[in-house]
Amino acid sequence: MTSALTASSPKPIPGLIALAWPIFIEQALHILTGVVDTFMVSHVSDDAVAALGSAWQIVVLFLIVFSFFSIGASVVITHHLGANDREGADRIAATAVGTNTWLGLIVSLAVWFFAEPMLRAMQLSDALLVHAVPFLHLMGGTLFLEAMNFALSAVLRSHGHTREVMIVTLGQNLLNFAGNAVLLFGLFGAPQMGVMGVALSTVFSRFVACVALWILVEHHTHLKIRLRDFLTFQRDRLGRILHIGLPAAGENISWWTAFMVLTAFTARMGDTTLAAQSYTMQIAMVMMLFSLSIGLATEILIGRLVGAGRFEDAYTECMRSLRIGLVVTMGVAAVFAALAPWILGLFTDDPAIIATGTLLLRMGLLLEPARAFNLIVINSLRAAGDARFPLYAGLLSQWCVMALGGWLLGTWFGLGLVGVWCAFLIDEWFRGLAMLHRWKKRRWVKYAVRMRAEAAA
Repeated sequence: MTSALTASSPKPIPGLIALAWPIFIEQALHILTGVVDTFMVSHVSDDAVAALGSAWQIVVLFLIVFSFFSIGASVVITHHLGANDREGADRIAATAVGTNTWLGLIVSLAVWFFAEPMLRAMQLSDALLVHAVPFLHLMGGTLFLEAMNFALSAVLRSHGHTREVMIVTLGQNLLNFAGNAVLLFGLFGAPQMGVMGVALSTVFSRFVACVALWILVEHHTHLKIRLRDFLTFQRDRLGRILHIGLPAAGENISWWTAFMVLTAFTARMGDTTLAAQSYTMQIAMVMMLFSLSIGLATEILIGRLVGAGRFEDAYTECMRSLRIGLVVTMGVAAVFAALAPWILGLFTDDPAIIATGTLLLRMGLLLEPARAFNLIVINSLRAAGDARFPLYAGLLSQWCVMALGGWLLGTWFGLGLVGVWCAFLIDEWFRGLAMLHRWKKRRWVKYAVRMRAEAAA
C-alpha cells in the first residue's frame, strides 16, 4: 500500500443509506414507467405488449450507449470531489454533457431511419411490427433528450444530490402516467392512440425532465455549461471519462445484445412465449432495484474514497455494501416468488403466461443474489478505476454462457423459456463470483492509485 491509504478527504462523505434510498426510488420510478406502460398496454392486447417489449429492448440498448459517458463522468467527478478539486469536477461535467448531447443526436437519427430493419432483425411477426415500428420511430427519434438527462443526472448524483434527481423522476413519471391514460384510453375527448399514445406521453415527460435537470444542475452545483462546451472537446478529459465509460458501455451493450439474440430465439417459440418473457422481465427488474440502488450508491462512496486516497476504507465499504445487498435481495426475491401468480395475474389472464412467468420468478431466488454480486462489486471496481476486467469477464460469460447456453438449453434441449433463464442464472453467478475474487485479491488498487494521482494533479 502507499501512504495515500492514510490520507483523508477534506469533505465529509455521505452515508450509504442516505445516497441509496433516493437512488432506489428514482430507479424504481424509471422501471415503474415500463411496468405501468406494460400494464396499460395489456388492456389493448398481448400482441401490443410483445411489440412494446421488443421495441423497448432497442431503446434500452441505446440508453446503455448514452450511459457510458455518464458512468465515466460520474466516477471521475467523484475522484475530483474526493481530492477537493471542484474546478476539475466542473470541467469533467461540462465535457460529459456536451459530448452526450451530440451522441444522442446521432443515435436519434440512426434509430429514426432504421427502426423497421432493427425490429425485423429481431424476428418480430407482421402482427407485432404494426405496433412496434411507429413506437420505435417516435421513441428512438427523440433519444437525444434522454442522452442529456443521463449526463445531467450523473452530475447531480456525483455531487450527492440524489434526492433532487429522484424528485425530477417522480414528476416525469406522473406526467407519463397521466399522458398514457389520456392518449391510450381516449380520456377527456382525446383520440385513442394505442401504443403511439404511450410513446407521445413518454417523449413529453422526457422533455420536461430535461428542462428541470438543467435548472437543478445550475442551482445546486453552480455549473455553467456554455455553447463552447458543445463545440470543443478536450482530449485529456475525454480520455479519462472513456477509460471508465467505454468498458462499462461495452459490458452493458454486450449483455443487452446477447439478450436480444435470445429474444430472437424466444420469438420463434411463439408470441405467447415472447409475451411471457416481456411480463416477467418487467417484474424481475423491480426485484433488481435493491441491488442496483446499493451498487450506484457504493460507486459514489468508493469514488470519493479513492479520490481521497482511502483505499482500505474503499475495500471495507464494498464488502459491507455487498452483505447488505445480499440480505435485502434474498428477502425481496422470496416475497416475489410467493406472490408470483397474483402479480402476473394483474397483467394477463392467459394461464400459460402466468404458469411460465411464475416459474421464472421463482427462479429469482437463485438469480437475484447473483445479480447483487455483479451490480455492487462491478460498480466498486469501476469506481476504483478497474473497468476493463468486468468487460472481459462479461464478453466471455455473456456470449459463451448466456447466449450459447440459452440457445442450447432453450432450443436444442427443448426447455423453452425456462432453459433460457437457466442460462441467465449461470451467467450471473459466474460473473458475480469472478468480480468478488477480483475485489478480494485487491487487484484494483493499482488502478485506484493512478486515478487518485490524476485527480490530485
